[in-house]
Amino acid sequence: MKRYPRDMAGYGATPPAADWPGGAKIAVQIVLNYEEGGENNILHGDAASEAFLSEITGAQPWPGQRHWNMESIYEYGARAGFWRLHRLLRDLPVTVYGVATALARSPEQVRAMHEAGWEIASHGLKWIEHKDMDEAEERAQIREAIRLHAEVTGAPPRGWYTGRCSMNTVALAASEGDFAYIADSYADDLPYWLRLGDRDQLIVPYTLDCNDMRFAIQAGFTEAAQFERYLIDSFDMLHAEGEAGAPKMLSIGLHCRLAGRPGRAAGLARALAHMRARDGVWFATRLQIAEHWAASHPPSRRPRPSEMDRAAFVAAFGGIFEHSPWIAERAHALELGPAHDSATGLHSALVRVFRSASEAERLGVLTAHPDLAGKLAAAGRLTAESAAEQAGAGLDALTDEERATFTGLNTAYMEKFGFPFIIAVKDHDKASILDAFRRRIGNDRATEFAEACAQVERIAELRLKEKLGG
Repeated sequence: MKRYPRDMAGYGATPPAADWPGGAKIAVQIVLNYEEGGENNILHGDAASEAFLSEITGAQPWPGQRHWNMESIYEYGARAGFWRLHRLLRDLPVTVYGVATALARSPEQVRAMHEAGWEIASHGLKWIEHKDMDEAEERAQIREAIRLHAEVTGAPPRGWYTGRCSMNTVALAASEGDFAYIADSYADDLPYWLRLGDRDQLIVPYTLDCNDMRFAIQAGFTEAAQFERYLIDSFDMLHAEGEAGAPKMLSIGLHCRLAGRPGRAAGLARALAHMRARDGVWFATRLQIAEHWAASHPPSRRPRPSEMDRAAFVAAFGGIFEHSPWIAERAHALELGPAHDSATGLHSALVRVFRSASEAERLGVLTAHPDLAGKLAAAGRLTAESAAEQAGAGLDALTDEERATFTGLNTAYMEKFGFPFIIAVKDHDKASILDAFRRRIGNDRATEFAEACAQVERIAELRLKEKLGG
């Protein structure tokens, strides 16, 4: 069966209430990437020098050679940039993404991180590219990163971010680390749960836009004021959303060798002063956010239609369109994915099948519907769904006069159109149903066929919402 693994729906138009501690309107999460000493370097056993995120425009790897200028830029991050940012941030909760080999080469910086009370999460074993790495090799590197991290910092990491990751990274990290969170995602403004096999892994998304890396790429910042303004604009927008009742999280990504430069640090300081002057701001580590989210928004094991086999799918949804399981059978063969695991998403898949069916097939769906308050209802032979829907509109408790009216309208309508009158009764009461009946019986057949099909789709939508929620 065709399945699309990416989740393009997420929380949709109604994200969950973050419920940040103290009623905060925004959570601000600052990351300091510590990579210096873990980058590509033949001293570290790599094939070439580093070429990523530096002051050297258009840098290229130098195979088999050390790169003096590149090395000194990274050294600046450890020797000077770290300490400038440490002075600026030491009284704030900060999460360090620490490359294990870099941490091992920087004992004074690790001590300073501990003294500031910062969380030290893992940034992998080395600051290298993983996209072409063999799965077994990447798994081994994750294990070694965790081991070395615990040896250097005194405890295993609770969070993970590779950054230069492969398509296997998140699943491997989840299986190897038992992490409170993984941050290798840029997909949301809030944490979310990702099902990986039998494990629900919390993802706390990171950022590439509120990130000083944009000083080191062509489509980026060239001066501190741009970085400052972008951070402030991002903060103000999210703070306003929080005031409107939808609090979010702002991630800020920093690098010792980039934001640690004096001119850039000045812009960062001004942006942080703006944030600290506002009410309702929760500065937190990523671990604090993850623990809060896990406690207040635990994972739910709701049905996932896209993961059902054909038999289970048809058993669950074959009755959504009245006596027409073929619609569910065909829908199961579509390219389903996480976006179809909600009522809205699954409805989209089912109605695609219905709309692309032949006119004769769609007519068959219409004729499968019972008359309203008709003979099947009187004989108790409606489907459970139809019986509940008609009862909800009071059609199971008609007076003799009302029943006679419905019988006459049913007969006239059927004679004119060749299919029963169909309406989503949950959207109506008895009076509005009769009004629609009298109005629609005057339509021509093409108009009424289209209206009846639209009502069938609406009935399916309401049934799915009843079944799946939302």
